Amino acid sequence: MQSRLPIAVLVSGSGSNLQAILDASAEPGYSADVCVVISDRSEIWALERAAAAGVPVEVVDWSDYGNRAAFTAAVCDVADRYGASALVLAGFLRILGDSAMRRFPDRILNIHPSLLPAFPGTIHAVQEALDHGAKVTGVTVHFVTADVDAGPIIAQEAVVVMPGDDAASLHARVQEVEHRLYPAVVDALGRRALVVEGRWVTWKEKS
Repeated sequence: MQSRLPIAVLVSGSGSNLQAILDASAEPGYSADVCVVISDRSEIWALERAAAAGVPVEVVDWSDYGNRAAFTAAVCDVADRYGASALVLAGFLRILGDSAMRRFPDRILNIHPSLLPAFPGTIHAVQEALDHGAKVTGVTVHFVTADVDAGPIIAQEAVVVMPGDDAASLHARVQEVEHRLYPAVVDALGRRALVVEGRWVTWKEKS
């Protein structure tokens, strides 16, 4: 039987996408296992979610490091210590340095609340879609690269902007898609069943 993909989930806030992945990973046959949750700050609800699920938590505080390179190395060291083979960013508000991509090649995922390349690099993408009069927005899951929100797209799903939508109502429907789409992509990565840009994306177990 193929072993489950050990993943580190990186968070900065409430952790609703983390919860979706935790719930999925509790189901028989799911191909990924959350081995650690890493946050850049303490006292956030995401860490409570992890603790309730019995998953170890680690805080790598940005203020303890002098630059992005040192912070990135610390995050990757924690993930390595727990045997993670992939990093899954779930509302993680820090930009990782290039060394993360070298240490976890093709195995760092991010989710963004828009149809990239529209409205990249912002936590206010839902409001920006409304401000620009977009008729459709959505969700994108992509690989993390050195350029913010510019990595190869893995999956996208549209969300129609309804008349009378405000940021709260539209964001709620965007999150419904996120909570379904992200666990499915993580599962595909764990099953070695992910094809991006015409090639299979695989992973090796840590020795």
